Amino acid sequence: MTLQQLKYMITAAEKGSITEAANALYISQPSLSGAIKEVEKESGITIFTRCRTGIAPTKEGMEFLGYARQVIQQMDLLESKYISNQTPKQRFCVSTQHYTFTTNAFVELVQQFGQESYEFILNETQTHQILEDVRNRFSDLGILYLSNSNKSVLEKAFQEYNLKFYELFTVLPHIFIRKGHPLAMRQSVTLKDLTPYPRLNFVQGVYESSNFSEELYSNEEADKIIKVSDRAAIVNLMIGLDGYTISSGIFPSYLQGDKIVSIPLAENEVMRIGYVLNNDKELTELGTIYINALKQYET
Repeated sequence: MTLQQLKYMITAAEKGSITEAANALYISQPSLSGAIKEVEKESGITIFTRCRTGIAPTKEGMEFLGYARQVIQQMDLLESKYISNQTPKQRFCVSTQHYTFTTNAFVELVQQFGQESYEFILNETQTHQILEDVRNRFSDLGILYLSNSNKSVLEKAFQEYNLKFYELFTVLPHIFIRKGHPLAMRQSVTLKDLTPYPRLNFVQGVYESSNFSEELYSNEEADKIIKVSDRAAIVNLMIGLDGYTISSGIFPSYLQGDKIVSIPLAENEVMRIGYVLNNDKELTELGTIYINALKQYET
């Protein structure tokens, strides 16, 4: 198989349609379909399933495409350095749950890297998508947490996806609320104390369950639940509706002045925050810089 064929496969996966991919590549649909069949025959696997709405990678196909992306990225670096005589554009991608400290560490990475040419991606996304991104090698690493309640399910997913979890630090759960909240002056709170107030959770899509939730105790009954996909929206709902969310307690005050406070949650749980890598990969130089920046938030 050729580099051009690999590029075809990646474009087809991104577009989800033979027609759209062929248009983007400026080739005919039969040419693209023929290239896909040729690669599938040579690799001995079915890379795409076909349906009325388009195409989608199979489980084996997603793994193949992950390796294909790595090959294309490395080829781009070689061409930049040795053919175009340009400074190679470094690529680094992190998929993460919605933590402020992952963004802060990302800023430090960009500041330390210091080259003129790079492509950095910070993808705040759903828990299951983090695993998909790392497995498919779209992301260099993924940031999430393990707890007593989700450990068995997530560790099974790690094994299935050929991933390994590396713990960074352990924190006790806290709630985030606005400074003027009725519970803001408490030294700690319980789940029972939180009953009258809206619980704010991040949406997990088709994987909506306590095992993939970013918030501890999301399986506990609550009269008022608001689910969002955006971290800024959760902050606004804390301020505007006296809502709360359960998280790590790490939230730099400069992001919202003194409007948001964190209070320990007096329940028997811990959050083991860490990162996941493919079993056959080690941290890159950029990954090491990023992880070192994260480690400073250990409490």
